[in-house]
Amino acid sequence: MAVFTAFGTAARLTGGRVLLWSALGRLPNAMCPIGALLLVTHNSGSVWRGSAATGLLAIGQAVGGPLVGRLADRHGQRPIGLLTAAVNTLAILALVAGSEAGRPLHEQLTAATLIGLSVPLVGPLSRSRWVRLTGGDAELTSATLSLDGTLDEVSFTAGPAVIGLLAALVEPAAGLLTAAGLVAVCATLFALHPTAPGGSPDRQRGAGRLLTTPYLSLLAGMALLGTCFGSVQVGVTATTEALGRPGAAGLLYGLMGGTSALAGLATVALPVRWDLPLRLRAGTALLFAVSLPLLTVGSVGGLALAVGGLGLAIAPQMITTFGLVERTVPAARLGEAMAALVSGITLAQAGGTLLAGRLAERHDTTAPFWITCTAALAALALALATATARRYRRAPESVPGPVTVG
Repeated sequence: MAVFTAFGTAARLTGGRVLLWSALGRLPNAMCPIGALLLVTHNSGSVWRGSAATGLLAIGQAVGGPLVGRLADRHGQRPIGLLTAAVNTLAILALVAGSEAGRPLHEQLTAATLIGLSVPLVGPLSRSRWVRLTGGDAELTSATLSLDGTLDEVSFTAGPAVIGLLAALVEPAAGLLTAAGLVAVCATLFALHPTAPGGSPDRQRGAGRLLTTPYLSLLAGMALLGTCFGSVQVGVTATTEALGRPGAAGLLYGLMGGTSALAGLATVALPVRWDLPLRLRAGTALLFAVSLPLLTVGSVGGLALAVGGLGLAIAPQMITTFGLVERTVPAARLGEAMAALVSGITLAQAGGTLLAGRLAERHDTTAPFWITCTAALAALALALATATARRYRRAPESVPGPVTVG
């Protein structure tokens, strides 16, 4: 029932269409990294070249995200959204054309970097919109952020699956061409929707510091969650290969995304009296508890149970953290703050992947999962030390009451 209430709330606030554009417009963010890896590897015959393209794309996302968010806060989501959608579409097409034509590697890497730098940020800017539309109402904000977090989890799972399917049935270029089409159409429509807030350059200049202690704590928590992501991905891959079932890795990772999406929807039903700091402390405790079984798996079935259980803690953590950001940063810098969180989790995921891969080579298949458990324990210690109602009060600038857009 809570799920339908969340959808009804979102539709009442926006008229409903923006949900579709938001859901489809954020898919390319999950499609492009694996799409670049498959395309460049296929056309060059070098996994290293494909990995380099994906790595630079991720670095571009991490660097460009906060910048795009800051520009959207200053100049409005509509002009910045339209500009990034256009540049991102052209960059994706440039990578496809360059790879298919066998252009020099530096040209392909430049295109991959530009893809990352110009991501339209549909997810972070969507969360910024919900916070503004709900006008600080705790129940409405919780419902819409839970719904938005679920859309993120669905895109996180569906994006790579779409790329893999198109690569298998058509060719590797088909996935990135589909991503370019989604950006060109859906990200553009998202930017044009009436819910897109205007900019406030004067207000933002006097908005105060963004990097406060509470916000830095949230950044650190999201980075630790990203480390969990990266290490689990390597651990699942290494374990399934050791068990002689390498093809199961993608399905298991998708399972984690699926259980995470369900948990995200379930957070809508949590009572309002369970304040966000309490949810963060409880959620990190759950994250640590469900990470421990990963150290004991010895079969694909056991790994599936452990990975599925881990997924139950992920979306609630992300949703709660995004909700706390709304209390922590000035309203005029909300888009920038949301984007920086996504950049932090992206960089940490890449770091977790590299470290876990190195340990998996030197030790055994459980080594990556030790990183997962350690990062979860550090996140729990951080939450217990910092996540208090006194620390996370609402930001001094609050938005007006709920707004309905027809």
